[in-house]
Amino acid sequence: MTLEPVFALLLISFLKKKVDYRKVDYDLAKYLQFGFYASIALIILDIVSKTYLITLGVQFSLFALLYIVYIRPELQVGRHMIFSILPYAILSFISSFVRNFFPSFYRSNSDFFESAVLFGVLWYGGMWLVNRNQRKALEKERARRESEEAQHRVMAQLKVDLEKEVAQRTAELVKQKEELQLTLDELRNTQAQLIQSEKMASLGELTAGIAHEIQNPLNFVNNFSEVSIELLDELREGPLKTLDASQQEEAEDIMADLTQNLDKINFHGKRADGIVKSMLQHSRSSSGKKEMTDINTLVDEYLRLSYHGLRAKDKSFNASIDTQFDATLPAVEVVPQDLGRVLLNLFNNAFYSVNEKKKQLGEHFTAQVTVTTERVIAPDQKAIIKITVVDNGLGIPKAVLEKIYQPFFTTKPTGEGTGLGLSMSYDIITKMHGGELQVETEEGAYAKFIITIPDR
Repeated sequence: MTLEPVFALLLISFLKKKVDYRKVDYDLAKYLQFGFYASIALIILDIVSKTYLITLGVQFSLFALLYIVYIRPELQVGRHMIFSILPYAILSFISSFVRNFFPSFYRSNSDFFESAVLFGVLWYGGMWLVNRNQRKALEKERARRESEEAQHRVMAQLKVDLEKEVAQRTAELVKQKEELQLTLDELRNTQAQLIQSEKMASLGELTAGIAHEIQNPLNFVNNFSEVSIELLDELREGPLKTLDASQQEEAEDIMADLTQNLDKINFHGKRADGIVKSMLQHSRSSSGKKEMTDINTLVDEYLRLSYHGLRAKDKSFNASIDTQFDATLPAVEVVPQDLGRVLLNLFNNAFYSVNEKKKQLGEHFTAQVTVTTERVIAPDQKAIIKITVVDNGLGIPKAVLEKIYQPFFTTKPTGEGTGLGLSMSYDIITKMHGGELQVETEEGAYAKFIITIPDR
């Protein structure tokens, strides 16, 4: 019996276990199973029949199998077995050929041929052990690499999950920071409003006390100056006429000086009285409570109040008023009394400026005051309410532009302004309402005051 069918059976069994059937587009398993059964049949046939033709057919079948395994790429996993089996197949073929065709030569060298065939068997066994150890080492290395790859995949997934968690946590922290910043801003605004309210209340109490203490002396000064003027008039009409001409002239000069002095006392007394009343007006305490207010209605009310108030004082005053109100303007939460003071002050200033310019230029000048309201989106994407008051009056000189919000600073002549209006207006807008009061002007051409308050 030859061992070729056994080697063929071992090779086919190995291929059945190791071949990757997914890489082929035909039924490879069917052919391998057929070869398995064919190998078993050849083993039986070789045992039963002792003819050389059967042995030669078995040997060529093994060579054909080895050749197919060598050339087919899907069977390359079994190539190492080709080099294990091939020495035995060649030596067995030569031994059988010599034994059948040169029997005398074979008998005289039988030990050599048997040793050669035995060497082929031992070679297969040795190569099988080597290949087995190599396969185990390769499988171990492959397992190690697969384990490392699995660990890398796990680490990569953990990294991705960690990055997501970090990004999520960062987003939460950023959101919390924004919320805390918003809360802090609101607290600061509230604090500023409370401080301003306290300042206004304290100023109201202070000015009320000042008014109480100063008003009576002022009334005495004003009243006695007026009474003294009347007494001088009576003196001029009565006892003065009994004097000699030379004495009358001297007395007239003295009385004229006294009258002039009393007029100045009366004028400045009334001026002081006006300053006190202005301070009381600007520091008059309001409820301090914000209410939902129609800005258009509030602006229109104080605009008319300012205009007709000035008309009542000066019948010759006249100005063209242009109102451009945004009809879609929503109600805004403000302190209406305080915002009304700001509007009234700005309107009074605008009408005063155009009236003074008209006095300078005469009837050819047309006094114009324009008031607009609108809702706009600021650069930070927040909505704001914008109130603009523009006049074509005298404007504000650049030299004093930085001082206009200082308390008691005024560009009006002495006796015509207290310098409290813009200062109070600035505090009311910025500190109580969290807005801005800006000015754009050109001396001799125009002045534009812009109020912006948050729409909230």
